[in-house]
Amino acid sequence: MTSNHDTRTAETDALRDRAGANRGGVLATLRVQYPDVLADRGFRLLHPRTGDHYTGDRRHLVATCRSIANLAVGALVDGPDWCIDAAEHGLRFLREAHRATGGEHDDGAGGGYHLVVDGSGEPVDRTRSAYAHAFVLLAYARSTDAGIEGAAADLEATHELIEARFRDEAGLLRSDCDPDWTEKEAYRGQNANMHACEAYLAAYEATGEERYLDRARHIAETITVELAGETGGLLWEHYSDEWDHDFAYNEETPRHQFRPPGYQPGHHIEWAKFLALLDRYGADPPKVDAGTTGWYERARELFDSAVDHGWAENGFVYTHEANGTPIVADRYGWALAEAMGASAALSERAVANGDDEAAGVLDEWNRRFEICADLYRGPAGVWYEKRLAPEDGGGVVPPDSPGVEPDYHPLGARYEGYRSARRRLRDD
Repeated sequence: MTSNHDTRTAETDALRDRAGANRGGVLATLRVQYPDVLADRGFRLLHPRTGDHYTGDRRHLVATCRSIANLAVGALVDGPDWCIDAAEHGLRFLREAHRATGGEHDDGAGGGYHLVVDGSGEPVDRTRSAYAHAFVLLAYARSTDAGIEGAAADLEATHELIEARFRDEAGLLRSDCDPDWTEKEAYRGQNANMHACEAYLAAYEATGEERYLDRARHIAETITVELAGETGGLLWEHYSDEWDHDFAYNEETPRHQFRPPGYQPGHHIEWAKFLALLDRYGADPPKVDAGTTGWYERARELFDSAVDHGWAENGFVYTHEANGTPIVADRYGWALAEAMGASAALSERAVANGDDEAAGVLDEWNRRFEICADLYRGPAGVWYEKRLAPEDGGGVVPPDSPGVEPDYHPLGARYEGYRSARRRLRDD
């Protein structure tokens, strides 16, 4: 007969194994890329099939910031010293090339960061992207958390920039702007705001300052509770500049890389992870009455919705109608990676909330997602962008250049798996 002590010991050993495996996954991701990703200035992305550098010399702000954040996470899991060195290498390029004030390409238009530059730092696209500036905040937040000198000051400055230039009357991020900060279109998007929530959570983790948690909480409540209350709890992507749902936006371009029409299960599951973190950090529960009682419960609803509407055995469909009918059935790797991280975080919060049955279900989902990960990892160890839908052959598709995905989603999933397992061990 197995004793309670034996069962507890087996569970503890399993959590230790999970923490170790996920830490190893973080470091393995970075070791696949280092030092090949380093350029004379900034980073170069690697092709998932060959490991070769992508051709061309354009550097995207999102990729620069995600690479910095990845390397800072490597330091946070006690990785090798080169994690800090490489993150600092990226920070120099971020400050000297992408940043439009204080660097050699100051355009005098009031600061911000250029969206695309070339390898020498010359601006190619001067758009002030709300989405990309969320990742600037994330890069500085992770770097601050890793103890990199000077990052805390840039974190504060970026927060002030976002407050002054992007925060609208609803307390959310407005849309992309020209260098003079004139908005390019009367548009608001949940995606930029979701990643701002992520960055503010990271800023709170790095500093302990409640103002960052408050910002994350406000964005989350508005997007996932208040606005979602108008669409049956599902998360719509596109809005007018008055935050009215724009159901016709981009309806003629269903495969748009950043702003497709329809509901995205990947974003539902990504939001589930962030709401789990709000629950973890004790953020005040939602004040809007939408049938939920707390962040954990709302996170579970979003997770379950993503699985119910979007899971297709080897990944999540890209987009679907409100009734779950697929619009684009391609399976993107980032959505699967986010599911790995979300299921880990939610399982930890299930245990913390006394919901052991749900924790078991979530752990099982986590194992299923982990098994599928190999379907998206190329021979060079880097993830493909997506797999085509089975009816289109099911083949793998690498990112286009200049890519924005230096395995930030898979690494983030491993990081969340690592720290969620460690929290469960600590609270055991």
